[in-house]
Amino acid sequence: MTSDTDPPRSPGPAAAPGSFAAALASGTLVLDGGMSHQLAAAGHDLSDELWSARLLLERPEAITEAHLAYFAAGADVAITASYQATFEGFERRGVGHDDTVRLLALSVELAREAARRARAYRPLWVAASVGPYGAMLADGSEYRGRYGLGVDALERFHRPRLEALAAARPDVLALETVPDADEGRALLRAVRGLGVPAWLSYSVDGDRTRAGQPLDEAFAPAAEADEIVAVGVNCCAPGDVEGAVATASRVTGKPAVVYPNSGESWDADARAWTGRTTFTAAQVTAWRDGGARLIGGCCRVGPEAVSEMARMLA
Repeated sequence: MTSDTDPPRSPGPAAAPGSFAAALASGTLVLDGGMSHQLAAAGHDLSDELWSARLLLERPEAITEAHLAYFAAGADVAITASYQATFEGFERRGVGHDDTVRLLALSVELAREAARRARAYRPLWVAASVGPYGAMLADGSEYRGRYGLGVDALERFHRPRLEALAAARPDVLALETVPDADEGRALLRAVRGLGVPAWLSYSVDGDRTRAGQPLDEAFAPAAEADEIVAVGVNCCAPGDVEGAVATASRVTGKPAVVYPNSGESWDADARAWTGRTTFTAAQVTAWRDGGARLIGGCCRVGPEAVSEMARMLA
């Protein structure tokens, strides 16, 4: 059962001069590519339930280097390595609550350090990644949704991590790879009152969420959420993006965020990628013309592709 009674919304953050929301209103921002892709390319083993979050514990400098590679390629926004960093996941490794709070804050600090070291002559932004409940399960559920939990339970799961990340002062929260409209509703509730803007990004299959809900229904609650500055899709096939951008823009009236995979498919059982790449940088102009204002890549999209996207969007 899901709750149909949502508490009153608190006022969202204003688009103050110099804020992320103001930057988004003034033009298109280039997102980075896949964190795991860059870490794997650098030789790091990610065959672990914690995925890239394990390196927050063991090799934090590797995460800074990955962010640097994307900033050097032309990305304006770094998405932190906190996608799979949860209290529950770290607890299974014997990491306590306070240390998990520290690691979540560290994910933001590492991206900030990369921005300082990049010495770029443009504003650079940090988005704190908040992956779905299924990412914590590490069993492929993030590509299916329908966990058997209601909105209230999902809100209780997400809120403590969101509070810890918001306290680390990122520029924006990336509520990403959400497979299920119920979880989208939970995240919209959990992000209220934190004083940090957020984007909401679903993982989709065609014109539906991974859980099978129509995208117009999934996007609709974000239209009235003041904290949400962009709505869209990520971790999907490039061919699914253009229709999703049109739907997100029409339903919410907000800028769209898009960062698809390379076009290959993830086999969760074999933990391997299959198929061929269909992502091309030339697609980004169509996405921008359709209303996307945050554009980048997700799994299997690396610095070379981000560099080409930045050139196309310049």
